[in-house]
Amino acid sequence: MGDGDLKISSAKAWVVAVSMGYGHQRTAYPLKDISPNNNFINANDYIGMPEKDRRLWENLRQFYESISNFEHIPLVGDLFFSIFDYFQKIADFYPRRDLSKPNFVLKQLFKMIKNGWGKHLIEKLSKNHLPLVSTFFVPVFMAEVFNYPGDIYCIICDADIARGWAPENPQQTRIHYFASTHRVAERLKSYGVPLNNIILTGYPLPKENIGINDEIVKHDFSHRILNLDPSHYFRSKYEPLLKSKIGPLPYQSNHILTIMFSVGGAGAQKEIGAQILASLKEKILSGKIRLFLASGIKDNVSSYFQTQIAKNKLSNLLNSQIKIIKGRDLNHYFENFNLALRETDILWTKPSELSFYSGLGIPIIIAPPLGSQEKFNQQWLLTIGAGINQQNPIYADEWIFDLLNRGIIANSAFKGFIEVERRGAFKIEEYLRKNEK
Repeated sequence: MGDGDLKISSAKAWVVAVSMGYGHQRTAYPLKDISPNNNFINANDYIGMPEKDRRLWENLRQFYESISNFEHIPLVGDLFFSIFDYFQKIADFYPRRDLSKPNFVLKQLFKMIKNGWGKHLIEKLSKNHLPLVSTFFVPVFMAEVFNYPGDIYCIICDADIARGWAPENPQQTRIHYFASTHRVAERLKSYGVPLNNIILTGYPLPKENIGINDEIVKHDFSHRILNLDPSHYFRSKYEPLLKSKIGPLPYQSNHILTIMFSVGGAGAQKEIGAQILASLKEKILSGKIRLFLASGIKDNVSSYFQTQIAKNKLSNLLNSQIKIIKGRDLNHYFENFNLALRETDILWTKPSELSFYSGLGIPIIIAPPLGSQEKFNQQWLLTIGAGINQQNPIYADEWIFDLLNRGIIANSAFKGFIEVERRGAFKIEEYLRKNEK
């Protein structure tokens, strides 16, 4: 089934992302086919961008990526990361209170925008009055400041958000938000965003992993659950409920047990992937398990994994028992990543936007979070039962199989499948179609 078969509406919009890490572009990817030219626009990297704007964006991107890797440097790294994290910190939800007052960082951000940052982009997009849908808050702030003539929407790509996602004067905003979770909707209200500006859709997962009527996700989950429940512990308890949700189970899975480890866009935590590889070496050699290493589009990350594979004398199993998931560009990478997910049983990653991929029925082993928003994503995954904190990666060959035999990972997969809204992309497209002007 191709992408064209999965379109459910003729809605068209400018879909805008930013290239800082992979999160905002991954969020835009499922909606690229409603955008002109069937692709999203990067607000920080487009043809004709003024050099002044490019420098501002590039400084922000370099700072983000350096901080993401810097945290692992003892003492100094911890200090710099804690300072950075303070400015993006999410306040405690309780007690409920008015959090609409803009903070210092938000005021400075709006000062830069009012001085002209982003005006060129908004003027360029204003030539066609399509709805503007952004996966990052800065472009929608720019659109509002520079009086974009179409509707303005912002997609939230975390399970909770900081005050910075709402504008300086939220009570008067034109921005509408597609909320990923109930908590996000409540946060936006506490930040002063009017209730009518909040649409609870869920996060936009890739449509090619779901299907029009969930037929793809159900098929993949039915094969996955067999690998996640080798001792039949989970099925002995919940098989009637399981069958009521996905139908009859196959006789055997269409693939062997497969773990995917995914690094972030900045290449952070690739060392964990190396530890997993070394720990699972014997089980890979014996044909009991496959390992996918998702390296993104950076050659240095894929080269690092190739070196580790050679170091463990597993190069002869590359592209069979071991695969490096990469791409020549981001769209190609996301395409390959989403295809590999269909035969992935466990996704091991830091709790980024990939936390929402638990909605595909893929249990998340949670690597250490980087930043306040990822700590809240981690908390959300643990609360709904769709994720499990990683134990020592060096001993992954022991504790993962203990959890499998006790049905714990299978239970996490089922919780994600049941609890997490996975049809966000369809719901966003449908909302845009119904509100076409």
